[in-house]
Amino acid sequence: MVGSKKHSTEEEAQETPRFQQKTLTAPAPFADETSCQCKAPHEKLTIAQARLGTPVDRPVRVYADGIFDLFHAGHARALMQAKTLFPNSYLLVGVCSDDLTHKFKGFTVMNETERYEALRHCRYVDEVIRDAPWTLTPEFLEKHKIDFVAHDDIPYSSAGSDDVYKHIKEAGMFVPTQRTEGISTSDIITRIVRDYDVYARRNLQRGYTAKELNVSFINEKKYRFQNQVDKMKEKVKNVEEKSKEFVYKVEEKSHDLIQKWEEKSREFIGNFLELFGPDGAWKQMFQERSGRMLQAFSPRQSPNSSPTRGRSPSRSPSPPWVINKTSPPSSPKAASASLSSMSEGDEDEK
Repeated sequence: MVGSKKHSTEEEAQETPRFQQKTLTAPAPFADETSCQCKAPHEKLTIAQARLGTPVDRPVRVYADGIFDLFHAGHARALMQAKTLFPNSYLLVGVCSDDLTHKFKGFTVMNETERYEALRHCRYVDEVIRDAPWTLTPEFLEKHKIDFVAHDDIPYSSAGSDDVYKHIKEAGMFVPTQRTEGISTSDIITRIVRDYDVYARRNLQRGYTAKELNVSFINEKKYRFQNQVDKMKEKVKNVEEKSKEFVYKVEEKSHDLIQKWEEKSREFIGNFLELFGPDGAWKQMFQERSGRMLQAFSPRQSPNSSPTRGRSPSRSPSPPWVINKTSPPSSPKAASASLSSMSEGDEDEK
């Protein structure tokens, strides 16, 4: 008996992950299209027991309800909290119909079918209950084997009651979740109403007719004219951006050219000073050439001779064997006289 109970418990534990695996790869089923997944006897649980993960033979069935119009991140976060309240939980989400919503809360943007489908494709939802009641009854809780109800703790006054969850709280079946600040369906609708003209012009530009947008003839022409003005502004803005880009490129190139010109100028001035400066190569070359020219035109000095005795430096004695070719003797008498003078000179030197 114990063995069979253990075997059945293992089979049910294996069935539950398979069903949860299915919800991650396919939309969550509707409650009226599937049988209740809780086959074990439904015993009432306390929150402390549920937090410990008991009972082991079935998940804790948590219920969350709402309108879920314009399904957004705030809705998803609330359902995530409801799904993760207990270690092993099965989340059922009730969605109110259009009739109930319009009666007790007001007109919705999405119809009930769209809202049902939005919930079916949320990863935290295991099952969707269509046409959920506005106030939860014991019969409804028993039918769907609901253990706990998850909702934010703010009193929800509606349908002549100060808090529609008051009897659930008194029964110890209420588990609070936290609201996400800064986002709600009312906030999204407020943004649309505040910027109505922008969205109307946007949809006209995308092909919607004035009749579909419930826009008058005058407003339609006004919106279309504003769209044309915006297009012209966009073109002017593009031209300005391109002009700024062109001017920037020209300035960049001019800066590069000026920088290169300055570098070349400094290089030219440096070369000029190196060639023609006070200590330049041209001056040294000029001095060398001037020295060579002066040396070429100046007379050469005769080699130094021994000092003469009582003789004029301009006159040098000629050896006796040198014959003066410039003035040959005109007569024999002159020749004899020159020979006698040469002999006298020799005696004087002796």
